[in-house]
Amino acid sequence: MSVSSRTTVAAHALAWMALVCPKRPDGLVTSDQIADSVNTNPVVIRRTLGSLRAAGLVDSQRGQRAGWRLTRAPETITLADVYLAVEPEPLIALHSTPPNQLCPVGRGIPPVLREAYDRAERSMKAELSAVTVADVLRETMA
Repeated sequence: MSVSSRTTVAAHALAWMALVCPKRPDGLVTSDQIADSVNTNPVVIRRTLGSLRAAGLVDSQRGQRAGWRLTRAPETITLADVYLAVEPEPLIALHSTPPNQLCPVGRGIPPVLREAYDRAERSMKAELSAVTVADVLRETMA
């Protein structure tokens, strides 16, 4: 099992954009520039930015002056917004195949675990909703 870092990469990218984009006359940055800050491959950043674009958090411009920009103020983008944009799977998944239905534990455990996992995910999203990209940038730069 692997742990996803998509939310962390996306939050880093958005915080960096919040710092740099306002200093640019056109407000644009490239995926290569973002990748340099995140220290990852630009392809990872482009894939992440694609998810953020689909969620309406960033926009891209093509052509000679190509680049990416925030579509919302950093104060209005929460970490919950970021998480929901880039994490397609639930926080904790159930069995990849149904457990043995002849076993009393296998038969009864999925709904019990799903409810506990759903409560945990709701709690996490509530915590992430309390932190904005502007908060992340401000605390990072302190």
